[in-house]
Amino acid sequence: MMKLWTRLTSFIPSETSDLTSHARRAFFPLSTSLIARSFALPSKATFPRRLLIIFLVAAFTQSAIATDPAAVAQAADTWRAQHEHEILAEFAELLAIPNLASDRANIQGNANLIRGWLEKRGLKTDLLSLGEAPPIVVGDLVVPGAQRTIAFYAHYDGQPVDPAKWKSDPWKPVMRNATGQEVDWENARSIDPEWRLYARSAGDDKAPIIGMLAALDALRAQGIKPSVNLRFVFEGEEEAGSPHLAQYLEKYPKILRPDAWVLCDGPVHQSRRMELFFGARGTVDLELTVYGPIKGLHDGHYGNWVPNAIVRLTHLLASMRDENGRILIKGFYDEVKPPSPAERAALAKIPDVESDLRREFQISATEGEGKHLNELLLLPALNVRGIEAGHVGEKASNTIQPEARASIDFRLVPNETPDSIKPLVERHLQSQGYTIVRETPDAATRMKHAKIVRVNWGAGYAPARTSLDLPLSRQVAGVMSAAGHEPVRLPTVGGSIPMYLFQQPNDTPVIGLPIANHDDNQHAADENLRLQNLWDGIEVYAALFASL
Repeated sequence: MMKLWTRLTSFIPSETSDLTSHARRAFFPLSTSLIARSFALPSKATFPRRLLIIFLVAAFTQSAIATDPAAVAQAADTWRAQHEHEILAEFAELLAIPNLASDRANIQGNANLIRGWLEKRGLKTDLLSLGEAPPIVVGDLVVPGAQRTIAFYAHYDGQPVDPAKWKSDPWKPVMRNATGQEVDWENARSIDPEWRLYARSAGDDKAPIIGMLAALDALRAQGIKPSVNLRFVFEGEEEAGSPHLAQYLEKYPKILRPDAWVLCDGPVHQSRRMELFFGARGTVDLELTVYGPIKGLHDGHYGNWVPNAIVRLTHLLASMRDENGRILIKGFYDEVKPPSPAERAALAKIPDVESDLRREFQISATEGEGKHLNELLLLPALNVRGIEAGHVGEKASNTIQPEARASIDFRLVPNETPDSIKPLVERHLQSQGYTIVRETPDAATRMKHAKIVRVNWGAGYAPARTSLDLPLSRQVAGVMSAAGHEPVRLPTVGGSIPMYLFQQPNDTPVIGLPIANHDDNQHAADENLRLQNLWDGIEVYAALFASL
């Protein structure tokens, strides 16, 4: 029967036979009966019928491949291997454009380039605008008969750079091998998947944009059509905190309210396995200033008599959080939503990389009283991110400082919000004997109150979490597994992204699918992308586009 299959595919155009080679094992049993019947008929009398059956089988095979993630991933991988230089050329072109959200000219250049690439691939595009905000690039691929629209999100802006800290110009992409040596990839006969491309936003977050475009190219080359309407949404100020995203969602509800979202931002699991995350913690910032004397005083003359602002601040911080990370503010855990059975089951399957991380970070012990990292990410956190007061070392002086400042960020989990935790924090400060002010206190305020703290809240947003039990959650994980990339399923990531905005107003499913390497130096100098992560991303995107 395999000879008959070979004979059949010899009648099919070459661009289809390449596709059928990937589907041979998966769909051979389903098509052999039709093939056998076509060749069992008399050759002269049945050639038109035989030809019809040949094309029917080819069409069936193409349709069947589109529903089989393994076949789609294999087809995408084969196509990618033949077009690596073209993929990397587009990647390098995009990385060469600076992309700080406040750089209007270059941000517009990024948006225009991406929009042009989408149009070149036959997508209907929009460049959404909102005053001075960076534009959002939207590309639609409409599939006749599709019942739902799934949006794939990434952002094209990046973090600021300090070129002096980089080994090379952050806007001139450089390829390096495993030993750090530069590689002339453009003239290389073969591309090593362990090579890394260095440039700002290589990992965060231009890689997914290139991966999605390449996946579309691979499907089109193989004649495979997506199974759902695809919408690509590329934001231009995520690294600036997405300050206009809510307004965009409100202004363009028909475009920015799909049936589901897949957020393609961030790194894969530290084990190098691809991951799906179903939630993200919320966040809110807080600046505290505690006051001592109106001016610096000699500690020999006034020590133990004039209040020391630094000592007061350290005691205040210690009253808010213990050494194991437990928040001591009364009522802070009252709203915390406990993990579901599905989330607990997912936690148990996450690879244990904590020993490796301790070695990497050079720490012998962790906070959390022995709880695993991903279990702790389901809890809120208080991080003291900076303290400012006086001087140390050669600049230290025997002075009682007039004030001490601390910068704090809270990470929030469902069902907490910035507005729900602010009163708890301020009541705690008052319980420690402090009078709260919003501006620098004047002389009358200083003389009236023994302990004063200036409280200034910063930007923040709520947490979000999508159920692991939703049909879409299970289906996305199933497609990835069938495509050869079984994901680590994280109920939530520790960082904060505005997933809650995408969920509004009808609790729209939102799932995170990052592809960058976990050690990509995102936000730091020498940001990079390991090429195998991009190749894996292309396979998974293609499988999802075709098989959802």
